[in-house]
Amino acid sequence: MKEKVLEKATEMFLNLGFKSITMDDIANEMGISKKTIYANFENKTKLIEESTLSLFHTISTGIEEICTMGKNPIEELLEIKKFVMKHLKDENSSPQYQLQKYYPKIYKTLKHKQYEAMQNCTINNIKKGIEMGIYRKNLNIEFISRIYFLGATGIKDNALFPQEMFSLNKLQDDYLEYHIRGIVTPEGRQILNKLINSNHE
Repeated sequence: MKEKVLEKATEMFLNLGFKSITMDDIANEMGISKKTIYANFENKTKLIEESTLSLFHTISTGIEEICTMGKNPIEELLEIKKFVMKHLKDENSSPQYQLQKYYPKIYKTLKHKQYEAMQNCTINNIKKGIEMGIYRKNLNIEFISRIYFLGATGIKDNALFPQEMFSLNKLQDDYLEYHIRGIVTPEGRQILNKLINSNHE
């Protein structure tokens, strides 16, 4: 039952926000009593903490698997983006904003974990791209990996990128293309253009 509650709560939090959803909402949606939820999670904060960590674990495990597939680095980044968006169910920026505002401790822990996982993955991706000759040799790897993380998290800032102007999915696409075009060699650019064109067909 604990896993089912976690799964349903995560889905509802992502769709409507961490503050907006109450324990009553989750119980009603699942057709169970609130007491059943409290038997597994002592309070809503604990449920949110476990929910965000569980989602983080699912996503980071999936990303690690993609990184072991031996794809070329550009394809790897596009594949990771697709995988993450599938699991966030086109999450709008409201849940992240609510998490940051009302549950800052959980938000801080999660962001730190995301940074460590993404930093490792991005550095390996850049090194591999340089070795293959599809990323430029003169890149400052530490700078690029950090600025990439900053941008990837920054585009979820609703004050800078309001939902009524930008869809998160399109933002992710545009940001990823912006990142890759900034680091590729002419050979890498050809690969990117081919992949983008095949995705649009």
